[in-house]
Amino acid sequence: MTLAETIYQHSLHLPEPAARQVLTFIQALEQGYRVAPPVSAASNDTEAFIAAVAGTLGDDFPDDITDDDLGVDAPREALD
Repeated sequence: MTLAETIYQHSLHLPEPAARQVLTFIQALEQGYRVAPPVSAASNDTEAFIAAVAGTLGDDFPDDITDDDLGVDAPREALD
């Protein structure tokens, strides 16, 4: 078991307030040592989504769309 896993196992047995203190201490150490905090899973999901859709209008996007394919904008009547 790695040191990080050992710390994690110990943290599981702490009451919530103590676990928050440990997290605050770890974050302070990260700042002191200028270590980048880990990227959360939610961020990874967002980054993966952006990577998946970025450039989706690339090679397979139809290039034969003309103005005839688009709708016509019509001004609305003035509301009185």
